[in-house]
Formats: sequence, structure tokens, C-alpha cells
Amino acid sequence: MYQTKAYSAASATSPLASTLIPRREPTARDVQIEILFCGICHSDLHTARNEWSSVMQTTYPCVPGHEIVGRVVKVGSEVTKYKAGDTVGVGCLVDSDQSCPCCQENLENLCANGIFTYNSPDKHGTAPVTYGGYSSSIVVDEHFVLRIPANLDLAGAAPLLCAGITTYSPMMRAKVGPGKKVGIVGLGGLGHMGVKLADAFGAHVVVFTTSPHKQDDALRLGADEVVLSDHPDQMQKHAGSFDFILDCVSAEHDINAYLSLLKHDGNMTLVGAPEKPLTLSAFSLIFGRRTLSGSLIGGIAETQEMLDFCGQHNITSDVEVIPIQSLNEAYERMSKSDVKYRFSIDMASLK
Repeated sequence: MYQTKAYSAASATSPLASTLIPRREPTARDVQIEILFCGICHSDLHTARNEWSSVMQTTYPCVPGHEIVGRVVKVGSEVTKYKAGDTVGVGCLVDSDQSCPCCQENLENLCANGIFTYNSPDKHGTAPVTYGGYSSSIVVDEHFVLRIPANLDLAGAAPLLCAGITTYSPMMRAKVGPGKKVGIVGLGGLGHMGVKLADAFGAHVVVFTTSPHKQDDALRLGADEVVLSDHPDQMQKHAGSFDFILDCVSAEHDINAYLSLLKHDGNMTLVGAPEKPLTLSAFSLIFGRRTLSGSLIGGIAETQEMLDFCGQHNITSDVEVIPIQSLNEAYERMSKSDVKYRFSIDMASLK
């Protein structure tokens, strides 16, 4: 066991502060990684502040961070895929039982015994729970380590490990591509990745936003059209015309207004996670035989597929790089949607 520098929350109301945390020495299957950049996901804020307590309680101290890019410094004796010096990533998962039906289908993200990168039971006993990427170093089972394409900017690549796969996976299942009309609801950390990926897939992309000042940015990111969703006339023009809508909003909103825009047999998938339940009218689904679904990141193989796709198309997240000492300010700004479109922590600032 060794100690590494990190930032943690001691309670739901305390600011994140500098600390030391334990990490296990690499086992035969482990990869030890020096963390170079870590994206800040809204899930980090929710967890640090225990805002999802009805679903998952936060154990303190909490070290968030699951959008990790770093450099391999040591590997275990049984590791075959990586060597010291490789540039790698770690996303939202660091373990699963690897034997259940979900894992056998490469759906580790749906494993009932999955271990998240932070705030999950630590089966190695190094600490009460897993500690995430707001730290200098992490040790992860080889199976959950991903290769980062060499051409990608590392600060911008970090958010791909969550925001990238979260938007990529449902679009792949919906067979988004040429000839498909795709809506992206919300232009934040998830939404802007959805726009970039849908555009790269060759779809006709429409962004829904309540912020007129985001129209130019949406078009720059790859949208073909922008709809102000609080303008009923603009919404009505698109009634019954979408093959697929990706809802990236994490606040209360009217999902029925978007369901009515789907074609028959169209699907809307939720990837945002509002704190309170949303109201659904059965008629929004019944008329048009529409479906509403949810999606949670993706399996390890699909996450690598997403990274390779981003490498081929030179896709990264739009990021504001910050030192870790600005973490609490970044949380406050993120809670007010004051970031375009993801914060990425330069971990050199922690040394």
C-alpha cells in the first residue's frame, strides 16, 4: 500500500480539500497509472454533496473523478495489454464480477456487482470505498483500463470516458446515421458530445435549448438546426419527425413535449439524471407506438470502440483546463451551467 495526493469531500457540506489517500500495490492483474487529467462530471458534484441519497448514499471521505487519462507507470506480472509509458484511460468502472450474463455480453456497466471508480465498496480492502480520479495515482484491473488514441488532446479526451460513452452507446443502439433525424436536448457536458458524435455518424442533428445565446455554438459543434424549446411554434414545426432523441438534461423538464416530436416507433433515451422524478403521460407513448428508455455509460469493449471512433474523427470534449486548487469554484460554476462544456483538471497542479 502507498499514499498518494488527492482532493476529497469530508461531508456533504464541506468543500473539497487536499488530502492523502491509500492505494494498493499493483497485483498481478493491475495497472498503476499516473493521472494526468481528470474531467469533472456533474455526477461528481451530486455524489460529493450526497444529492442522490435516495438512490445511493455517499460514504465520506469521498474522492470523485471518473474521467481519467494518465500514463502507465507499473504493471503486474500477468498484464499483457499495457506497459509502462502507455497513455491510458479509466472511466466509471474499475471492476465487476466478470462472470454474470451481463459481463459475458460485455455489459459490465449493467453488472449487479459492478464497482464504480469512486464511492463503491473496495473489495481489496485498501479503503472503505473506492477513491476516484481527483488524485495523483490510481491502480486498476487491466480489464478496465482503456487505450487513448495518440492523436487526441489528453485534456479534451478525459471527458470521453464518461460523457463520450454515455452519448455514444444509445446512439449506436438506435443505429444513428445518414438519413436519420436526431434531436439532442440540452447543450451541456453531455449534450455537446451528443452533437459531435451524431454529426460524425452522419445524422441530421437538431439541438433543443432554452438559451438563445447557445445557437451559434450548437451550429459550430455540428448541429444542422437549433430549436428554442420554450417556443411552442418552433417545437410544433418538428412534430412527429424525429427518429431518435437523446435527452441530456439533469433538471426537471417536460419530457412529453419531446416525445410528441418522435415519429412512430421513434425512441427517446434519457442520459441526464434529474434529482426528482419526471412526469410521463402514457398518451405520449401510446400514440405513435413510441418508446422511452434510459442508458448508463457502456461496457468496456464499447468504450474502447468509442475512443477509437473519436480518434478516427478527431473528436474530443470542449474543455476548460483548471488547476485542482480551483475545484470548489468549478463546482459552483458547474451548478450554474457556467462552463463550455467540461472542466478538465490538470493533475500536474496537485504535485
